[in-house]
Amino acid sequence: MSATPTTAHGHDHHDDQHEDDVGYHATVKGYVTGFLLSVILTAIPFWLVMGKVLPATLTSIVVLGLAAIQMIVHIVYFLHLDRKSQGGWNLLALVFTAIVLFILLSGTIWVMLHMNENMMPVDPQTMRTMP
Repeated sequence: MSATPTTAHGHDHHDDQHEDDVGYHATVKGYVTGFLLSVILTAIPFWLVMGKVLPATLTSIVVLGLAAIQMIVHIVYFLHLDRKSQGGWNLLALVFTAIVLFILLSGTIWVMLHMNENMMPVDPQTMRTMP
């Protein structure tokens, strides 16, 4: 019998974490970077809207684009979701959620925009006599 503890497979047992199990470690520098990026990505749309720098349609597109970028900043710097966390399963769950939300929102918008086309035509005279 050996004096060192072994597992069922005959290997020495270690309480150390394996190198491939190392996850993301939050740092103050990471939080400050995320905060500064968030402030910048909030200030630019505020300036665009309040200063009326661009036409309304273009301003809306730029604000939505910067909002998408800010969501990515929050996911990476504050939620710490990347390809390494939990072996990539967290990121996969996030991508699946984004796909489901896209389908849900785009389907809802599509139905609402095309609802009038699929309604039965009604004569305005008939509408006046309806209760």
